[in-house]
Amino acid sequence: MGAASLVLLGATTAGTAYVRAHDRDGLVSSSAAPEAMEATVEPGTAPTRASGSPSQAPPTPAADPDALLAEAVEAVPLEDGARVSVAVLDLASGRSAMYGDAAFDTASIVKVDILAALLLLAQDEDRALTVQEKAYASAMIRSSDNASATALWYAIGRAEGLAAANERFGLRDTEGGDGALWGLTRTTAADQLALLRQVFGSDSELDEDARAYLRELMGGVAEGQDWGVSAAGSDCALKNGWLPRSTTGLWDINSVGRVAADGRTYLVVALSDGNSTMAKGISLVEAVSTAAVDVLADA
Repeated sequence: MGAASLVLLGATTAGTAYVRAHDRDGLVSSSAAPEAMEATVEPGTAPTRASGSPSQAPPTPAADPDALLAEAVEAVPLEDGARVSVAVLDLASGRSAMYGDAAFDTASIVKVDILAALLLLAQDEDRALTVQEKAYASAMIRSSDNASATALWYAIGRAEGLAAANERFGLRDTEGGDGALWGLTRTTAADQLALLRQVFGSDSELDEDARAYLRELMGGVAEGQDWGVSAAGSDCALKNGWLPRSTTGLWDINSVGRVAADGRTYLVVALSDGNSTMAKGISLVEAVSTAAVDVLADA
């Protein structure tokens, strides 16, 4: 596919989306370089230097991680009509970068949110998960079992219960799917990063036992389901989502989780839709995940 440019779509209720069009020259951005300032010295008058003040070069401004990430993602091949959004956080330093704020279908990454909501509910009721709930949780996260997800979706109160938990988790732009359609929950990269902080950070609505349980399950996903953000590092704990849309035949491919790279720990979110095949979607989220970690590592 020939080179293409990023076109910034107008903001909608779904947020800002980035898509590629043919014949691109670069990234459309609202941060155009300012015009050069005009000289203020009158003609024929030499500029003067304050007495005793040595000339110093102005400090070099710190690189903007969001701008660096946009540049890195722009270099990743993207199919016509496909969309992608990515977010990354260095857990130790708190530095982060974000690309895109549009909403995407969650597909199976919502299973992390469902289990977090269930754990919060059990915590509020001062109880442990039941044997059956644990069986559902393990199958839902480790092997992405849909029947187990449906059972726990109803256990938390479906979209209403998810929304109540997410309000406490700090998710602001996630909307649960209608009825039993948990896979059509809509979310943003920013919200998924906030959810990962609840799981992998220390400042969380979930207690340590709940967080450790979620991390354990995400660290043991079934073979063949460990693609995605894992491409960006090692010691991964993740959950992926993949969904062919019946209306278009195109694929939603998402990946969220924690990775270690060069002695640092990162939380990474990669969301995409409009992929012609599952394989191409996986390649896309792996490429942007790696780019995101590299941006923070080099910044």
